[in-house]
Order: sequence, then C-alpha cells, then structure tokens
Amino acid sequence: MDKKIGVIGIPKRWSSELLADAIYDLTGFRLLVDLSKVEVDFEAKKVWFEGVDLTELDALIIKKVSPEYSSYILDRLEILCYLESLGVKIFSSPKNIAAMVDRLSCTVKLQQAGIPMPPTTITEDLDIAERAIKKYGQAILKPLYTSKARGMILVSSEDDIRTELEEYKQHHPVFYIQKKIDLNGKDLGVAFLGGKYLATYARCRANNRTWNTTTVNGGKYSTYEPSAEVIELATRAQKPFGLDFTCVDVAETSEGLFVFEVSAFGGFRGLLDGCGLDAAKMYAQYVLERIR
Repeated sequence: MDKKIGVIGIPKRWSSELLADAIYDLTGFRLLVDLSKVEVDFEAKKVWFEGVDLTELDALIIKKVSPEYSSYILDRLEILCYLESLGVKIFSSPKNIAAMVDRLSCTVKLQQAGIPMPPTTITEDLDIAERAIKKYGQAILKPLYTSKARGMILVSSEDDIRTELEEYKQHHPVFYIQKKIDLNGKDLGVAFLGGKYLATYARCRANNRTWNTTTVNGGKYSTYEPSAEVIELATRAQKPFGLDFTCVDVAETSEGLFVFEVSAFGGFRGLLDGCGLDAAKMYAQYVLERIR
C-alpha cells in the first residue's frame, strides 16, 4: 500500500502503539505523532513532526491528544483543526472531539438529545452544591476534564460537606455533581465504529470497597450480551457527536437505563479483553477503506 496514515497518540502507551502497529501491518507505513513535539508554520502552511510534513499524509487517526485530560487538550485540538483545514483527513474530526472533551459540554449535548442520565447539578456556588448533595444523599463530584474516574470524589450527606466542597473548589471552580446510583456491580461499554454498533463489554467492580468499576481501581472487563434497549439508547447517545470510533458508558439500574458519557477517543482494551475483538485493526481497516 502507498497510503500514509499517521496516528496521533502517546509514545509507549499501549493503545497508541497498538493502533500504529495495525496501520503498519496494512500499509507498511508507521508514524506515531506526539503533539508536544509538533511544529506549526502558519506562513508556510505546514505542520511538522520530526521532519515529516503532516500536511502530506493521506490521513491521521486521533487516539490520544495528551497523557492526561485537561483544558489544554483543546489547544492541541486546534492544531489538528488547522491540519484538517489544509485538507488532511482526520478520524475522528478534531472539531467533533473538541465539542465533548469537557464533561459539561458532553452532558449538555446528551441532555439536548433527550438521553437519560443520573440526576446532575452544575453550579459554582457552595451553598447550591451543598443543597444538591443533601438532596441526592450520596453524590459524585466529577472534574470537567478527567477519565477513568480520576479525581472523582464520593460525598455523602452525612459527611462534612462544606469542608469537602471548599477543598474541592480550590482545584475545580465548577461543581459537576451527579447522584450516585446503584450499578449492581457493573456498567457497560457500548462501542461503535463509523456510527454502527460494534460490541458491548462489561466493567465489573473489583469489590464492595470501591464505588466505581474503573480498571484503575481494580475493575475487570468481561463479555456481555446487551439488550436491544441498551443498544438503541447507546446508538442515540453517540449519534450527535459524529465520531468515527467511540464508546458509550451505560448503566442498567432498577430505575432504568442511564448514560454517563460518550467517550471522545474510545478504548481498545475492553473490546479486546471482554469481547476478543481487535478494535485497533478494525479501526485501521475502516480508515483505509475511506481514503482509498
């Protein structure tokens, strides 16, 4: 193959390297682009990475924009938006990703689409935040920029709420407060490629001492056969974002189905460990078919 497809990712990170390898297996070309080492030359209308002119590539696939979630992800996405304006095909479009990296913007879009979510309160006011937690009984404080539950805090109405909120506000000026719901020990990752349903895996909680199912806290992936209702809800949830590859976090509860979020980047590990699917290879083939 003579197609040159680069991967935007993090060197030595498993998912980024896996996708770069999958592209190499199909095309014989391998380029893993670290955005911290990119040079933008607006005068020449060029974007360089280690001597490679990225404007000459046939396509780029975004796997990871930075090692951690933070607001400067948006700055890096602007560089990719510029590349896209120069004619480089990028999967998923950085414009679409930028609209959902912030948890609040993702939530607003889901609410506008009528997607059921756990009861949620947004405020910058300490008094309002305190009242919300008392109303919910137990709630999760969620940073606007995070993944895998990093920085999230479980707060109970029986705690010293004011002190916890004051400490939290030192680092997070906006309170994203979501009622804690009973996950029955698991939640679901419903994956899509090109807007079409791919597969579902379950994230199972490690033990009763942790409130979340994330693998960072010992959670495990397992295979799962979802109901038609789960697939239909996840399909509706991901549709407004227009991503080429994504995963929708869904919870099955006694109160019905809830969506937590739609992933800006999607994950490969759950599909591999839980479903035996090589999503990196499938994604690489998907992109190749669209640039031929």
